[in-house]
Amino acid sequence: MLDILSITGPIYLIIALGYGVTRWGLFAKADMRVFGKFVMHLALPAMLFSSLSQRPVREVLNLQYLGAYALACGLVLLLGFAWMRWGRRQTMSFSSMVAMGMGCPNSGFVGYPVALLVLGGSVASVSLALNMVVENLLLIPVLLVLSDLGDRRKGAWHAVLWQSLKGLARNPMVLSIAAGILASWAGVALPAALSRTVQLFAQASGALSLFVIGGSLVGLHIKGTLGTVAQISVGKLVLHPLAMLLVLGWLVPVDDPQLRTAALLSCAMPMLGIYAILSQRHGHEGISSAALLVTTVASFFTLSAFCGGWGWRRCEGPPAGA
Repeated sequence: MLDILSITGPIYLIIALGYGVTRWGLFAKADMRVFGKFVMHLALPAMLFSSLSQRPVREVLNLQYLGAYALACGLVLLLGFAWMRWGRRQTMSFSSMVAMGMGCPNSGFVGYPVALLVLGGSVASVSLALNMVVENLLLIPVLLVLSDLGDRRKGAWHAVLWQSLKGLARNPMVLSIAAGILASWAGVALPAALSRTVQLFAQASGALSLFVIGGSLVGLHIKGTLGTVAQISVGKLVLHPLAMLLVLGWLVPVDDPQLRTAALLSCAMPMLGIYAILSQRHGHEGISSAALLVTTVASFFTLSAFCGGWGWRRCEGPPAGA
């Protein structure tokens, strides 16, 4: 038990610290947006570039991992959307929002720091880069388009798709992944002074990411939304990692045991940090914020159970099909 808490404890202590100092007024909640911009635009891109540029391209572009991650996320998105749209008779936008909460993990702010502690910087950064490719190029654009299909304005979904594609061209995470892969392929090494500068920015990403999540939880409420919030939380913290176990065991085996663990860890994370922001377009930010709060708190117990339980042993065992 102490070994498990040594992994999950620091993660949630930092989240609690971020919540506490924001709740007590040392930082304003608006400050978390500033810190978040620093992480997303400087610290995480620096970490991604630094790690990817120093690894062979064949290790970075792991097609097994990409396929397994995309399939597991896609299965959960499809189930969540279908349940809300046809089982609960909800709107396209609401169904898409619920599906996003169930199948899009927080790879950057929570997933990377967790993988950093569990697996080390090299594996954590590669899995983050691969997750970002799937999430930014496939999952989020598709969900945004689906949410707008219920919009009666002609061409609305085309506009959203075009805006998503334009946003990718300016996304610092995507740009840093592309630059890191290009540098690795070309065998380019940064000058020593510049490399150390990038490393300093990269080292700020882990703790500050968790601190931002904690501060962002201040002021969120769950009153009146418990039924749907519980479904989203169970879908994200239970169904999503189970889907990855199914994919790894039966559909897309990943040979590298550390990357298998990274894939399952990623799917066991709470939903992405900008969940409520993406839900604002159709007025679902209230229930999205509540789901983010509940799922982040509950993930302490589910991640602790994973780190000491069956899911962990399943990933550390021999490759599927061996």
